[in-house]
Amino acid sequence: MAKKCLRIMKYTLFFFNLLFWMCGCTILGFGIYFMINNHFTELFPNIPSLSLSNVLIVIGSIVMVVSFLGCMGAIKENKCLLMSFFSLLLFILLTEVALAVLLFVYEEKLDALIEQQLNSSLQEHIGKNASDTSIWGRIQEKLKCCGVKKVEDWKQSVPKSCEETPGHYFKEGCYSKVKAWFESNFIHVGITTIIISIIQVLGMSFSLTLYCQIAKMADN
Repeated sequence: MAKKCLRIMKYTLFFFNLLFWMCGCTILGFGIYFMINNHFTELFPNIPSLSLSNVLIVIGSIVMVVSFLGCMGAIKENKCLLMSFFSLLLFILLTEVALAVLLFVYEEKLDALIEQQLNSSLQEHIGKNASDTSIWGRIQEKLKCCGVKKVEDWKQSVPKSCEETPGHYFKEGCYSKVKAWFESNFIHVGITTIIISIIQVLGMSFSLTLYCQIAKMADN
């Protein structure tokens, strides 16, 4: 009975981690794609390392490494890999909690920093042709918005991508629109975060239980 439970736990942990490894590959692929095509790097001119491509590459790489350890540790019944998987998951979970606390405490400062960076990026585009090929042109056409907080952010150089109809511009700013969307979907974001945390805790529980079972069978 113990061996049957061990086998079920082993393959469950393996297939879950295999799924997450494929998710990590996908995230990494998007990060590389955005880096090659230089998407969104102009939005934070003073913090070039904090681009969407870099963030996706880091997240994808971490997910791939952790999932690989979980897959190999489970299928090989290797205690060292299982403990490494458990330790990394615990570290990531604690880091997420710390980041959530910091975001809550410094929410206003972070909001001001993001707005400042977006304004700096927009100022660099004033006077240029913010057409479909520019990052601001694509964002404004996609989100149906104009400027950071309002159309006046463009001063006298309002691009065509801001036009809702000829001569009429989108009234809502892009950052304001994204913030409003986030606030209106806060419950969904919170539920998603909780689900991810539960999956991490389950992964830690499975790996630790499997580790203990392997150790017990080795002693016997």
